Amino acid sequence: MSESVRVETKGILFDMDGVLISSIGSVVRCWRQWAEHYDVPNAEIYEVPHGMRAIEIVKELRPDIDPQEGLRVIEDMEMEDVSGLTVLPGVRILLASLPLDRWAIVTSATHRLLIRRLEVAGLPIPQRIISADMVERGKPDPEPYRRGAELLGLPPVECLVIEDAPSGVGAGLAAGCRVLGVLGTHSAEDLKAATWIVPSLEAVTVDADADGLKLRFLTTI
Repeated sequence: MSESVRVETKGILFDMDGVLISSIGSVVRCWRQWAEHYDVPNAEIYEVPHGMRAIEIVKELRPDIDPQEGLRVIEDMEMEDVSGLTVLPGVRILLASLPLDRWAIVTSATHRLLIRRLEVAGLPIPQRIISADMVERGKPDPEPYRRGAELLGLPPVECLVIEDAPSGVGAGLAAGCRVLGVLGTHSAEDLKAATWIVPSLEAVTVDADADGLKLRFLTTI
């Protein structure tokens, strides 16, 4: 079942991986290679927790090593391995319809990895970015999305977060934003806390005017 929804907002805060692009192949390959390099048990079948900052994964898997060294190693791997990176459906059209000052990316990726992936994907690099290395606490903490709203000069209540992971949905809601969940990396059941859920950004259209943004989409119920 689906329902037609109209939403007015002032700004949009996008997660990157799983919302704008998919780099899941690279992520899985690199983290398993990293886990093998650092002698993590069952490295060949390691499942990456989606939406979690790399520095936190490093600390969880190998709390005995220098976390910055571990972060540098995985970041270098992911910078080099961009095979299979794709732009997700509806993204190019949606971004092209948004004024540059009305949106930002809020991601668990580091700044240089974010730039690398957007360049490979051929997507615009926004003027406003909150990356993993710009916050003290990553998702599901609300800090990233509160900081994103500040970059747009808006209170969180006037921002719409677009997310694909439960940790990001939780972060957006805790920040005081409404959240649009996008299916792909997680099921509708996993994202049930989101304000609305859509199958992909192909379901979303935006009209911009002096008063803000008017979104229309068909939700997944």
